[in-house]
Amino acid sequence: MIYLLDTHAFVWAVTNPSRLGRDSRLRIADPTSELFVSAATAWELAIKVRLGRFPEAEPLVAQYDRLVEELGAAHLPISHSHALRAGGLTWEHRDPFDRVLAAQAMLEHYCLISRDREFSSLGALNTVW
Repeated sequence: MIYLLDTHAFVWAVTNPSRLGRDSRLRIADPTSELFVSAATAWELAIKVRLGRFPEAEPLVAQYDRLVEELGAAHLPISHSHALRAGGLTWEHRDPFDRVLAAQAMLEHYCLISRDREFSSLGALNTVW
């Protein structure tokens, strides 16, 4: 199966895997799983570090490419199709990063690894935690 990691799932996968849900840990560790990390995650982390809202993520931003590679994941760029779908979602959730992640997972038919219950209101989105 193919999985897209939410930002917190990526952070915990590379810093403290015990914080992940059991199912998430198993899927991330499974060598047959295909893992993706969105450009939205890099964007979100960089903004939070710059604003001082997540200073402990500074090393993650500095070593982002290496951490994604060590996790065995691939980068998922944000396409115009992802952006159009994210902007057009009839979903009350206003977080732009979550909107992009949801759109990417739906359009690419990936399962989103996230503990965020906000995603459950999107029926077309498969999640695991």
